[in-house]
Amino acid sequence: MTKQVAIVLAGCGVFDGSEIYETTLTLLRLDQLGIGYRCFAPDVAQHHVINHLDQAPVEGETRNVLQESARLARGDISPITELDSDEFDAVIVPGGFGVANNLSDFAMQSDSMQVLESVKEALAGFKEDAKPIGLMCIAPVMVPRLLGDGIAVTIGHDPSVSGAISAMGGLHRSCGVEDIGVDHEHRVVTTPAYMLATRISEAATGIFKLVDRIDEMMC
Repeated sequence: MTKQVAIVLAGCGVFDGSEIYETTLTLLRLDQLGIGYRCFAPDVAQHHVINHLDQAPVEGETRNVLQESARLARGDISPITELDSDEFDAVIVPGGFGVANNLSDFAMQSDSMQVLESVKEALAGFKEDAKPIGLMCIAPVMVPRLLGDGIAVTIGHDPSVSGAISAMGGLHRSCGVEDIGVDHEHRVVTTPAYMLATRISEAATGIFKLVDRIDEMMC
């Protein structure tokens, strides 16, 4: 039976959704390895809409996270409330500012952040069944709230973000852009991706390593 991985998205676009390159590279590597996947996203309004030309908020415009994520998934996506961990062998969360604004409120609350309840519920089964969980870019900031204290992750070496992770009870390990962090006990794999990447090839190296390690960890 083909291995199956759930992908959790947060919209479409680096500044207000999921990072497009990170998501695409993840799906590419899964496909190259012959691993099946399905995408999920919360059916909620985005925190805000960003003009990606000038990175400024667009006043008066609203968008839906699930509808925007469908752009990345070519329409093949489901609400995150339909994510049943029993149907998957692992879960991966790409980065992008949508993680910090739509899946959580980290962008506004830092170490007082909360994660969207539907996201917590969706990932709870993966934690309980010790199934591999991969997170990239800014997404690892959610780990202390999603999975508990004392789990080692990396976002690279940004002092403010790593400090917030530590303040929430997480463990941060510095990491280069082309490498990964692995918490073997908790089966969590992380990589900095565009927290550090200056070229798509740099992001690809770390993301491919993350997917490869998730593949190795799946039963």
